Amino acid sequence: MRQPERRTTGRPRTARTTRLLYGATLAAALVAPVAVPAHAGPLSRTPAASPAADGAKGQELPGMPFALDARAEAVVCTPASKERAKKQDWSRQRLDLDRLHRHTTGAGVTVALISTGVAPGAEGLDGRVTARGEAADDCVGQGTFLAGLIAGSGGPTPRLAGVAPAAKVLALRGTDRRGQPDPALVTAAVRTATTAEADVIAVAVALPRKDTALTRAVAEARKAGAVVVAAATPEPPSRGSADEIPSRTYWPAGEPGVLAVADMLPAGARPDSALRTEGIDLAAPGAGVVSGGPRGKGHYLGGGVAVATAYAAGAAAAVRAAHPQEPADAVTRRLTATAYPADIPQLDAYAAVTTVLGGAAAAPAGAERATDAVAVRDTSDADRATGRAVLFVLLGSAGVLSLLWAGFALTRARARGWRPAGAGTPDRG
Repeated sequence: MRQPERRTTGRPRTARTTRLLYGATLAAALVAPVAVPAHAGPLSRTPAASPAADGAKGQELPGMPFALDARAEAVVCTPASKERAKKQDWSRQRLDLDRLHRHTTGAGVTVALISTGVAPGAEGLDGRVTARGEAADDCVGQGTFLAGLIAGSGGPTPRLAGVAPAAKVLALRGTDRRGQPDPALVTAAVRTATTAEADVIAVAVALPRKDTALTRAVAEARKAGAVVVAAATPEPPSRGSADEIPSRTYWPAGEPGVLAVADMLPAGARPDSALRTEGIDLAAPGAGVVSGGPRGKGHYLGGGVAVATAYAAGAAAAVRAAHPQEPADAVTRRLTATAYPADIPQLDAYAAVTTVLGGAAAAPAGAERATDAVAVRDTSDADRATGRAVLFVLLGSAGVLSLLWAGFALTRARARGWRPAGAGTPDRG
């Protein structure tokens, strides 16, 4: 049975309310410093919300699948998105695309994209996509999504343009209609790209076994002067754990001279679910990335190794347009030498185009890393500014906590009539 509320003499309701407010504010102040860096945590592989470049709340968009369900009896293509992105995502800011486009937009360069196909009439790609036969039927949608990252204009949203928005795309199918990679299709696509004299060949799929015919096709493409960029691994399995799959080399990323690309999260780390491999040359954004699809005018959210490969291929196209005199090996060297230093060098598209390398000679064919000096963008000022900002936040939080605690203690003391804690209520007998 609830007892009647007992009111203490000399302790009005306003004091109790003040104490509750102080307590709530104190709790909020304690939580706030912990919540600040939470945005740097890992994103899911196909998240529903993308992180905005301005640090504001992200945007809700449907996910773009890697492939369709291979076990389903009927093939149901990815439906058109009804949502449009309103903000630039983090990946485009990370690659400095706004500044990059002041120097080059990839005009005059052709990128052969080997994926699920590309819809020629997709928004932002009109007039710059060549897709014959089955390559024009992108049921999965991923190929069109990747083409937007490489050469999309962004349509009515220019800040969502790709790395090289004036480049041309040669769409080639390296998978079946459901998105399952096929070695024979990949080999034929590489040969077609070589015959078409593509400047950059992006292989967005990865095969678990080395194929003699594909090895020859890649060697011929490189001999013809193409920059070959390939996914370092397949996408992680949808069932089971990636930890159960031992580290291995995937193809054609493992071929000599091919730029092997892996995906990274906003914080710079690879996803926990990523398959393990050796010999990764470059990491590029591969989570929470916005692009269009083959149907409708809406946007999707995508991620994975194929997305990172598309960004690296777009950067290679930008470099080829800005430095047309450089051979393919020099372009590859430029992309790795100007990358942001990390365990796996992180793609910096703007630096790749604008940096003056410290040596004119190109690296030998198949070289994985540049040894010449290179002028990499100095980020020390930004790092020091970030450190000062963190210190300011910590000191400010400590000061606020001190003031709040003093106010809380003052209210308690006044409520007790300025007697020490634990002293009994005076007998008013």
